[in-house]
Amino acid sequence: MIASPRIITIWGRASSVNVMKVLWLLDELAIPFDRIEAGGAFGRTRDADYAAMNPNASVPTLVMPHGYTLWESHAILRYLCRVQPGGNAFYPEAPEARADVERWMDWTLASLNEPMRVIFWTFVRTPEAERNLPAAARARDNAERLWRIVEAQLEGRDYIAGPFSIADMAMGGFLHRWFALPVERPKLPRLQAWYERLQARTPYLTHVAVPLS
Repeated sequence: MIASPRIITIWGRASSVNVMKVLWLLDELAIPFDRIEAGGAFGRTRDADYAAMNPNASVPTLVMPHGYTLWESHAILRYLCRVQPGGNAFYPEAPEARADVERWMDWTLASLNEPMRVIFWTFVRTPEAERNLPAAARARDNAERLWRIVEAQLEGRDYIAGPFSIADMAMGGFLHRWFALPVERPKLPRLQAWYERLQARTPYLTHVAVPLS
């Protein structure tokens, strides 16, 4: 695909949990975009032209119509909410409310990302004969501990920081994987209800709650 210079371009494969959250936000904001396959089996992230945009060889990378480029998925979420009409609906301006959103976004990457990555890679992207099941079991235990923190946070709330926000978009991909992966899960009713609320949103079903690959 050749990107149009008139609309936003996202570089990154649709199966990346970090790409998913950006596509989700763009659809929530009804913003048209082009997406160029990159990363994983598609390669390109180590090409010189891609490295000039993103030296980390990672996805996603955002390219704005005026040429501005940005990498790191949560930075992209915050930026788009600041510059696109309607973005403040998902990224509140009040300092405490914004801090709550950002806290859970940071927590997702700093705490939840690693155990969920281990579980996902073990059961989805590693051949059965090569799986490190003890490591996956440890990651599952850690992930359960973290999801129990989310369960407690959801008491009296429909979404992770109160109103629906980019904090939910940051965590929603991992939430889908938690329910889709073949692991033992405790009954966490508030977590289940949150998942069902997200599934009621068409952009979540389109970009995030998809078969694991």
